[in-house]
Amino acid sequence: MDIIVAVAKDWGIGKDNDLLFHIPEDMKYFRKMTKGSTVVMGRKTLESFPNGEPLPNRTNVVLTRSRDYEKEGVTVVHNFEELEALNLEEPVFVIGGASVYRNLLSKCRRAYITKIDAVKPADTFFPNLDENPDWELESESETFTFEGVDFKFTTYVKT
Repeated sequence: MDIIVAVAKDWGIGKDNDLLFHIPEDMKYFRKMTKGSTVVMGRKTLESFPNGEPLPNRTNVVLTRSRDYEKEGVTVVHNFEELEALNLEEPVFVIGGASVYRNLLSKCRRAYITKIDAVKPADTFFPNLDENPDWELESESETFTFEGVDFKFTTYVKT
């Protein structure tokens, strides 16, 4: 299992159940990386998508504590044991939200982090992998700019 996320300079990832930044190149990267794979997310993340619909061309798995939650086109699990029991075929990407990231980070082997060199008010944060001894930076792209905001694609690996 791997993680994919875009973070601000302070590792903020969202506010009011929305992304902090909408960078077309990051969205293309996300689609390219996750197309044809399984994506694991929380219920609020799914509901933040257009019309609350699952992502096309992917197997969508929602992790929720709500026992009566159902959604067409989605596999629903309620804990990590149920997620593990699915025996998902790789690649599997954890795509949010914050509590799902926190709970599954230790189960992941790679983290694909779009680092955005800016800060916006956030109410949701991703753990700072630069300060986590269990993770190390494996690679980073050149710096790109969108509407005056610099960003780069990085890959961290679990040590």
